[in-house]
Amino acid sequence: MSCEEFFLDQLRARGFRMTPQREIILAVLHGMEGLVTVEEVHSRVQKVSAVIDVSTVYRTLDLLQEFGLVSCVDVGDGQHRYELVGLRGPHVHLICQGCGKVMAVEPDVMQAFAERLEAAKGFQIALDRLSLPGFCQDCVASKGMSKAPSSRRGVGLI
Repeated sequence: MSCEEFFLDQLRARGFRMTPQREIILAVLHGMEGLVTVEEVHSRVQKVSAVIDVSTVYRTLDLLQEFGLVSCVDVGDGQHRYELVGLRGPHVHLICQGCGKVMAVEPDVMQAFAERLEAAKGFQIALDRLSLPGFCQDCVASKGMSKAPSSRRGVGLI
């Protein structure tokens, strides 16, 4: 099943229909790499159809996120970014506080941590929406860090 077919099935299951606007927005997302802002999506959409406003882009991104086809990430600058994950599923984002690079990691890499946290605190992490700040390998090497400080902002492991 394609991403488009899945989106159509999910829309129909909720009593919605595939509008030309939704179809255009999904097609535009397929042509974009990595994390993108709403404004970037809207700018590309405007090249296809000037009548689609930014609120339609927001609403469609919200639907796509609800259906698990899009992931929303806050990279720390106050602006949400979106990524089409399609049918391959969501992933954890590692966000470098040094250079701003965003790296994707499959959720199963974090599974042991999530299970440990649940056992200790009864808290279930939404791995499909998890973004972790830190420092990439290049920034660690260029700053001569042996490891990222564990006491940063009072964040600690269990």
